[in-house]
Amino acid sequence: MQLQPSSVWLMHFSSGLWTSVLSSPCLPQRLAMTPMIPYVGTISEQLDPGSLIVIRGHVPSDADRFQVDLQCGSSIKPRADVAFHFNPRFKRTNCIVCNTLISEKWGWEEITYDMPFKKEKSFEIVIMVLKDKFQVAVNGKHILLYAHRISPEKIDTLGIYGQVNVHSVGFSFSLDLQNTQASTLGLTQISRENVQKSGISQLPSNREGDISKIVPKTVYTKSRDPTANHTLTSTKILPTNSLSKTLPFEARLNSPMGPGRTVVVKGEVHADAKGFNVDLVSGKSRDIALHLNPRLNIKAFVRNSFLQEAWGEEERNITCFPFSPGMYFEMIIYCDVREFKVAVNGVHSLEYKHRFKELGRIDTLAIDGDIRLLEVRSW
Repeated sequence: MQLQPSSVWLMHFSSGLWTSVLSSPCLPQRLAMTPMIPYVGTISEQLDPGSLIVIRGHVPSDADRFQVDLQCGSSIKPRADVAFHFNPRFKRTNCIVCNTLISEKWGWEEITYDMPFKKEKSFEIVIMVLKDKFQVAVNGKHILLYAHRISPEKIDTLGIYGQVNVHSVGFSFSLDLQNTQASTLGLTQISRENVQKSGISQLPSNREGDISKIVPKTVYTKSRDPTANHTLTSTKILPTNSLSKTLPFEARLNSPMGPGRTVVVKGEVHADAKGFNVDLVSGKSRDIALHLNPRLNIKAFVRNSFLQEAWGEEERNITCFPFSPGMYFEMIIYCDVREFKVAVNGVHSLEYKHRFKELGRIDTLAIDGDIRLLEVRSW
């Protein structure tokens, strides 16, 4: 897969499998190179949550359709159950049809019309197994979610059929989405007590300029909406082993921000999410150097800074909105000399030039909103 110039910075480090699979020449743990189609191969290990299947290939010019099936066995008569049938179709309406086959009977079709495949073009499919669903990205872009109708524990075979050229099939079974040790986070959590709110919700808002997070000091934020004030209270430091991933989350970086520093946030977006925020804060002044606020209800990835008790001008330009309800994500924030660089699931998303110039005073990470927080890291 050809790397874009804006993604080269991701090759300097790897925080997880999304980064290594999508943004570098690294390959997954088990590989089948240039398999013949139809391909039916045994999956050597159980597909636990966090497992990845990576398929790289090319769509021929005469393609009508092809399919990737996660099967429960390889029987032809009777036909083995298919836990996940992923079926791009090019005839008439371009679409992807997903389904499940149980006892030789298909269930209801789930159809996606956001078609990432093109004839005579290469592709990379990444299927991630989550606890209750599959998550699929194509060429680094999130495409769809598919809820489990058969337990992934029963899947032991991968089948690829139809008009498609496959260059490689890879598996990785090592990503653990559930068990994260607090000692590896590089953060010391802060608790907040007696939080009082006035005028707006604690969750991200669509109104420009609203503060949509919790910060641990009594402040009255200035907003373009004069009715929106946010009253917040003091904090106390807790030992590292008290680290919790409940929201709102706030933690002190063990080393202040500066060029080369990296923060990684892993989570799962709620199915009914409106938005969430990830903030890098100066603990002393309570200025927000970087406010990242994906708003799923309007598909806007808002960036801003809150300096001297006032919001600055929002930045919203982005090539592709990288979040969807229900999806797992890994957000990487990398501090450069002139700007922050942000990637989501191994794909570069944006740059944000520093407005808060004293990078060494940025020492706090705050997260809130419509997500389930799985892990935070800093180094």
